Amino acid sequence: MAISAGDLIPLSQARANLSELADQVKAGAEKIITKHGESYVAIIDAQRLDYYHQLERERIHRALINDASSGLADVAAGKVKDAHSALAAIKRRRAAKVAG
Repeated sequence: MAISAGDLIPLSQARANLSELADQVKAGAEKIITKHGESYVAIIDAQRLDYYHQLERERIHRALINDASSGLADVAAGKVKDAHSALAAIKRRRAAKVAG
């Protein structure tokens, strides 16, 4: 949904018309509240916010699945290291960075 100039509401006006704004948002509008002429906060329907959160969780899950698949492919290809050796190398690099 595109935001139009009518969807930009100064904070002072939003305070005075919150009930009306809430009704507009519930009907499907999204409003951007501005403060000192800059975007400040948005008002969106609670169900739409839940939907946006669900989309973000799904994106995170897809990223985790992709990372796990990549790791499994590395293991299958023999691209593995001993955890103790890898951690020791990381600690040595950190110590060298602090000392340097």
